[in-house]
Amino acid sequence: MEQILDLCRWTYNKTLEIRKTAWEKEGKSLNKYEINNMLPEWKSEKPELKEVISQVLQNVHERVDLALKAFFRRVKAGEKPGHPRFRGKGRYDSFNILRLGLQSVGIKTVEARPL
Repeated sequence: MEQILDLCRWTYNKTLEIRKTAWEKEGKSLNKYEINNMLPEWKSEKPELKEVISQVLQNVHERVDLALKAFFRRVKAGEKPGHPRFRGKGRYDSFNILRLGLQSVGIKTVEARPL
């Protein structure tokens, strides 16, 4: 499970990087569907991604999408926006799997951390 979480973290960071770069260099906003279409290419570059169910990786794209939408909502409202951050090692602790019947099952690891 730790390898899956690490691959989800990698995917989160890659997605955030691509979307941030597209906006900064081209003024283009990529959506989660455009990023989902990049998964086959990522899987050929990083074969261990093939071990993760595509729905899990697509959910990572959804998380980045929601984080960016919240960021832009705060900007528009004049609040302190707080841009989404890249995740460091051990800072990605859950993933979701969509099951039949459209139920989402979340899996979260719990690790004791010193205070």
